[in-house]
Amino acid sequence: MAGTATPAADAAALANSLWRAVCYVSVCQLHLRDNVLVRRPLSAEDVKEQPSGHWGTVPGTAWALSHVVLAAGELDRRVDVVPLLGAGHAGVVQLAAAWVTGELGAVRAEFGPDEGGLRRLARAFPDVDGLGAEVHPALPAGGFLGGRLGGCLPFAQGAALDAPGRVVVPVIGDGECETPTTSASWPAQRTLSHAFVLPLVHVNGFRMGGRSLLGAMNDEELKAYFGGFGWDARIVRITTGSLPEHTTFHTALRDAIESTLDERPTVLVMRCVKGWGGPASLGGRPLVGTPGLHKTPLTAPRTDPEQLTRLAYWLNSYEPTGLFDADGRACGGLAEAVSAARWCFLVPPELPESASRPGAFGARTDTFTEAVTGVVRKHAARGDFLLLSPDELTSNRLPELAGERWVHELLAKEVLLEWLAGWTASGRRGVLVSYEAFAPLLTSALVAYVKQRRLAGARSLPSLNLLLTSYGWHNVHTHGDPSLATSLLALGAPGVRVLTPADPPRTAAVLDEVLDSANGINIVVAGKHSRTAHAPGTIGEELRRGLAVWPPHSDEGEPDLTVVTAGDIPAAVAVEAVGHIRERHGCRVRVVNLLDLTVLGDPVLWPRGLSDQEIDGYFGTHACVLFLTLGHPAAVWGLLAGRLRRPVDVVGWREPAGPLPQRELARVLGMDQAGVVRAVGRLLASREAAR
Repeated sequence: MAGTATPAADAAALANSLWRAVCYVSVCQLHLRDNVLVRRPLSAEDVKEQPSGHWGTVPGTAWALSHVVLAAGELDRRVDVVPLLGAGHAGVVQLAAAWVTGELGAVRAEFGPDEGGLRRLARAFPDVDGLGAEVHPALPAGGFLGGRLGGCLPFAQGAALDAPGRVVVPVIGDGECETPTTSASWPAQRTLSHAFVLPLVHVNGFRMGGRSLLGAMNDEELKAYFGGFGWDARIVRITTGSLPEHTTFHTALRDAIESTLDERPTVLVMRCVKGWGGPASLGGRPLVGTPGLHKTPLTAPRTDPEQLTRLAYWLNSYEPTGLFDADGRACGGLAEAVSAARWCFLVPPELPESASRPGAFGARTDTFTEAVTGVVRKHAARGDFLLLSPDELTSNRLPELAGERWVHELLAKEVLLEWLAGWTASGRRGVLVSYEAFAPLLTSALVAYVKQRRLAGARSLPSLNLLLTSYGWHNVHTHGDPSLATSLLALGAPGVRVLTPADPPRTAAVLDEVLDSANGINIVVAGKHSRTAHAPGTIGEELRRGLAVWPPHSDEGEPDLTVVTAGDIPAAVAVEAVGHIRERHGCRVRVVNLLDLTVLGDPVLWPRGLSDQEIDGYFGTHACVLFLTLGHPAAVWGLLAGRLRRPVDVVGWREPAGPLPQRELARVLGMDQAGVVRAVGRLLASREAAR
């Protein structure tokens, strides 16, 4: 680890100034609306009517960030130390640190690093326009979006994977360590080589309202816990925030970075008191080291003299006159610390010289295996590709991919998704291949990703791609659940796409497209059993517009009935049923294959949504419309939202009462030739009844 190391005592002094400033600004945001430098005695008019926000995590998180950015500044520029905040509640710290170091002013000029900028920030909090009060991707340490606990450690692992010269430092709490996703990530590190992750676990003894499991362990038990997973736990106790404690911690951090770069998994544990530095008590009730400091306890300092006194003492305990000059700018040791600090961000690592860009796809696509294997090998050739699967590649008929250096299998799907999110957060591309029925476990994380991508200031990134197969139509009773697609479509988020290729050539074409897309979540639902290849002439239009009329199965002229298929089974059933429909009902039929479900949505919400004119062009001006879909009918109905003012019906997945053979399941759910013919009969009868 080359670089000019600052003597530990000097680094401690700088870290102390930076930590005090970040804590001070955090308290300002929570409570003040004026007199933000406390140049005069604090009055009731200086404070907010209803102070609110989280404090318990602030002192420890501020401590961690202060030391990490200073350690990064000491290192050779070829080594980046990237902090990530795991708790959404740490947003107040992120805003404070970004204001102190000037990063916030660079993003939002009104919050410049002076008294006026701090006053405006304090008045805006917690409703900071466009930034809010939670961790934000536009600011340092905000690559991972909190709000849900458990994902920061595996996200950091994905971001660090195959990124030489990058150490990712996720700052996670002891409460977060109780989540299944974090718990599974500790042993999962064993499967990753060249992933330099240094977790900084903030053990303050509590979750939100109750004592944490890690907080109840002594030091030896903590070392044994992490050691069992292959991590060397270094424990540092912080009680008052003294200079000796800063010195000890900074030395431990430097050593831990060295160990991490030497590929010795190391975790740095901060043992501290929850909310330390805040009011020790209020109204005779102790606060420090209790859940009473999870949020600020001073909720009425404007009307309660005791609370106002406590607040003034709290603010002055950080000695702001030694941190800021008369204009509110950093001075003295704080100015030195700001100059020495270096924020590092997730950026794409340099590709090896042998890497190549994907060219035209020309491999065979007669089967699902050939289609997927050919596409992912093509994209892997450039060196920035990752394929993840929960131990299902062989089951999903992709055995040739297992064992490739860019392929990782692990049963914990939640961990895999965070690996993929961290990987793509540094500008790289990949896909998660899984059974459709188990994908709903990923809903919370994907919703958080949708939220992050829509925030102002979020960087353009490669899309998150999921290839879901082995769905319920061809599986056992417990393995049928298309809820993930239904849930994501219900968000009405423009970055979501649900893609249902009808055959292996279309699977290859759409997968090739999404792997080069950006800023979206692409859910590709494709059958691993399909060998049927439908007419190839419309694939280009399906990719371009999301759907296409299939001429070989459609009558010329205006249809009486349009059958819209979404997926391989619906397409096969429709093609089989068309002749019987004509024979039985004597009507003109059009078959439309739907590749992208979101085109059914209102174009005001969905970027690829069909206009009214396009709806008439594809479905006919007066035709009844029957949708056949692999997923829930509710997903189609929700997208249509009453736009088709004509008889419409949807045949799709409904939860069966119990286990059924596949043919019987298709019959019960109406996804067979006879069921489609009956559904058409009902539709046509409803139109006649309405005339």
